[in-house]
Amino acid sequence: MALKATIYKAVVNVADLDRNQFLDASLTLARHPSETEERMMLRLLAWIMYADDRLQFTRGLSAEDEPEVWLLNDHLGVDLWIELGLPDERRIKKACSRSKQVALFAYNTRAAEIWWQQNQAALSGFDNLTVWYFDDAQLAQLIAFAARNMTLQATLQEGTLWLSDARNNLEIIPVNWQQPQ
Repeated sequence: MALKATIYKAVVNVADLDRNQFLDASLTLARHPSETEERMMLRLLAWIMYADDRLQFTRGLSAEDEPEVWLLNDHLGVDLWIELGLPDERRIKKACSRSKQVALFAYNTRAAEIWWQQNQAALSGFDNLTVWYFDDAQLAQLIAFAARNMTLQATLQEGTLWLSDARNNLEIIPVNWQQPQ
């Protein structure tokens, strides 16, 4: 029997002071049976960092031709493609050619640093790519917010994200490995 996705609900209040973006959203995340809670929470964090009314989760691990999160424009073109993990250069090239903006959220400290050393030169050629890195310690703290029903407040300012709920507070400072040129 195939395992089913676990459904998580998140009510998120985002105050992005850098982009002057303020919104409340009710989100549904389907956690694939092979997906860790850490990765699911990183998907939610990616949504928060690029929060927009039209930003939506995709089929994720179930669809090889889609990112984890994307923003489609009115003509069904991709304005923002958000990828997680350590993809190969071909996948990033595909994303950069299909989308106006691409954001990659790299994680897994030991593997990510090696991956970055091997791919940094090639990725620097993509002028619409942003690469964010999250270390294992930050992601371990993020798991404290994971619950089947979450209510989160997020504030972003000057490269720092503050996340809180009824029990936890966390300051996250993502490391920017590459910005669009």
